[in-house]
Amino acid sequence: MNKPLAKQAYGKIIEMILAGVLKPGDLLQEAKLGDEFAMSRTPVREAIKRIEAEGLAIQEGRFLKVRTLTIPEVEEIFFMRQQLESYCARHATGIPTAILDDLESRVLTLRRQGPGEEDEQRSIDDDLHYSLARAAGNQMMVRAIGDLRRRTCMFDHTQVPARFIVSCQEHFDILQALRAGNGERAGLLMGEHIAHARDAVLQRLSTPSPRSPR
Repeated sequence: MNKPLAKQAYGKIIEMILAGVLKPGDLLQEAKLGDEFAMSRTPVREAIKRIEAEGLAIQEGRFLKVRTLTIPEVEEIFFMRQQLESYCARHATGIPTAILDDLESRVLTLRRQGPGEEDEQRSIDDDLHYSLARAAGNQMMVRAIGDLRRRTCMFDHTQVPARFIVSCQEHFDILQALRAGNGERAGLLMGEHIAHARDAVLQRLSTPSPRSPR
């Protein structure tokens, strides 16, 4: 599977959904989308699988159809994340120094070099949030956080670019609070971080991108 092409197809389909070109109930058809993107079916199929896993497509009989996130859904998802991840950050003061060192180094490199073409931004974001959840010692919370994060992970630096540098700084500040053993501050910063992400997603949903040509 050609990962760069699958990522490209994923980005194009997300743009079409957010722009309203693909509407709720529309079919996600590999052949039709492949023709539109001048790609084979394989990367489009992989992109559609990812979109389905993230909750933006639903199976109805033999057909896979578009669904969109509603404002109430986004608010509920981020409310739950805020409660769970703030708790985890407060209780993650026992996280090994080696993990803090690695995450901090990667965050600083990302902030300095930018998101680039690969998924390093998403990888660091996942690793940081999951590392803190695991450090809190509650596996049910880790699984719940993973499920909630998947539902909004399409809103990365390509969709909310203004969040990129700010998010890097927020991640760095959370790590610094944990390095100092200040769980209360880490929890507070995590809550603010997730609230800021929520606000950016809600703003993105209220200002759709220009319609892509069909």
